[in-house]
Amino acid sequence: MEQNPNTPRTLLIVGATGSVGRHVVAEAVRQGYDTHALVRESSRTSGLDPAARRVTGELTDASTLKEAVADIDAVIFTHGSSYGDAAAAEAVDHGAVKNVLQALGGRRVRIGLMTAIGVTRRGSTHDWKRRSERLIRASGNDYTIVRPGWFDYNDDGQLEITMLQGDTRHAGSPADGVIGRHQIARVLVDSLASDAANHKTFELVAERGPAQETLEPVFADLDQDPAGLLDGVRDQANMPADAEPEPARQDLNRVVAGSGVFPTSRSLRSPRQ
Repeated sequence: MEQNPNTPRTLLIVGATGSVGRHVVAEAVRQGYDTHALVRESSRTSGLDPAARRVTGELTDASTLKEAVADIDAVIFTHGSSYGDAAAAEAVDHGAVKNVLQALGGRRVRIGLMTAIGVTRRGSTHDWKRRSERLIRASGNDYTIVRPGWFDYNDDGQLEITMLQGDTRHAGSPADGVIGRHQIARVLVDSLASDAANHKTFELVAERGPAQETLEPVFADLDQDPAGLLDGVRDQANMPADAEPEPARQDLNRVVAGSGVFPTSRSLRSPRQ
């Protein structure tokens, strides 16, 4: 890929020791980023690329993250809680994004956020992942939000990276789409250097066919998220901001107040609201 002069160079990976995060660390190192892997304890780094710098912090406590974010100009989130645990989803899936933004103190960075395919289907702990997406869109940062399908269910012939929008696949099974963990890592890291990927939200799956040499045409074919909206382009308008739980509203309003993107909290809205 041709070097973008606006490409960030120092990257923090949140969820670095997870099953996707380890691939992101390796891919970031391969692409030449000054890669910082966030870990809870410096001794718990088995399996991470040795070229990555280990930085410690607790995702649920913003005060422990200030040193980790001090020198970065990009962050990729690959963290996640166990599906079905509502308390953990709020504290981790949503809380980690909130806390990193708080630790940044309004400083702008490029963001890659991994959530999940089916995130707009209501009534599950994925609601907190969707709320974390809203924090990113409201924060004023450049971003790419990636919603991968089922990890590593693809067969040997499913190598073509495919990006969808509108989050219409809600089977709750691999029928929604499949994708390799190493492919997710490639997309997240490639997005940091891509103007074509900026302010875009998409579902990520692998279809039958060869892997692309470059993802720029795939990014370019996507629609951007409309400015001033909380949800992704073509997402269902089924999570009214004014009906959200009080903690979620408070967190979102704090991000909005510090971003300068939305004039007032009354501007918060979802598509077609």
